Amino acid sequence: MSVVLPYLLSGISVGGQYALIAIGYTMVYGILRLINFAHGDVFMVAGVMMVYLSASLPLYISMPLMLILTVIIGFTIERAAYKPLRSAPRMSVMISAIGVSYLLQNLAAYITGGLAQQYPTVPGISNSVSIGPATTKVVTLVTPFLVIALVFALVMLINHTKIGMAMRAVAKDYDTAQLMGIRINAVISATFVIGSFLAAVGSVLYFTNYTAVTYTSGAMPGLKAFVAAVFGGIGSIPGAVIGAFIIGISENIVKGLEAMLGVAGVSLNIGLATFSDAVTFALLIIILVVKPTGLFGEKATEKV
Repeated sequence: MSVVLPYLLSGISVGGQYALIAIGYTMVYGILRLINFAHGDVFMVAGVMMVYLSASLPLYISMPLMLILTVIIGFTIERAAYKPLRSAPRMSVMISAIGVSYLLQNLAAYITGGLAQQYPTVPGISNSVSIGPATTKVVTLVTPFLVIALVFALVMLINHTKIGMAMRAVAKDYDTAQLMGIRINAVISATFVIGSFLAAVGSVLYFTNYTAVTYTSGAMPGLKAFVAAVFGGIGSIPGAVIGAFIIGISENIVKGLEAMLGVAGVSLNIGLATFSDAVTFALLIIILVVKPTGLFGEKATEKV
């Protein structure tokens, strides 16, 4: 247990961080049927901004300011890159999303000089704590509870508010919702704002554990969060969260598999940890073969 517990805790923590990014993917897809490939880079930009803001401002100012600026960036991306293409073919919107992704990466590379930046220490969650035989950071314990609280608040917003009702209507039938007088642009902007806010919160949790921030830091977490959204059934918020936790735990168990087997008396030295990322995509292939719509996705029926 002393060997398994650290990897299990780390998997739960990183799974929660993937979940906060995955929610942004699944919400945007649910409403626009668009894969926002720039979402992982919004997560990275939040980390870069936190590095520079904390260098000149106290943390209690720099962190709220980073959250606000990240939300503004998400809103601006939607208005500048996606709104003008509402009636364009989906391929055009997808290419625009990829273009925004590379634009954010190149801007971050220009600002940072391509060098890794050290994420600031966040008092409280950066401290180490002992859980039985394992030593970990407080952020590892805080993450799952914070994720559950944020997801609960989001579900309440979607199910019990006017904007949430509009989101559900647009996700169900975009054209009919528009004909019924729902302000489509406001709903879509609200979706990007919520997704960007959650990605910014996820960046604080993620970079507190993995403190080096580079211009490519959003690529792999963003890709894994997208996989988690598809794994759980893209368009389903609970599915995205559960898929993210499964992926986070699985990849960390693979990282520690050799050590676990070593305790059991099985000696392996073949570098299984190298395949921790590959396991994520192998799981996706398996689940899509068995259930193409994902764990919680529903098969869409088209009426003629």
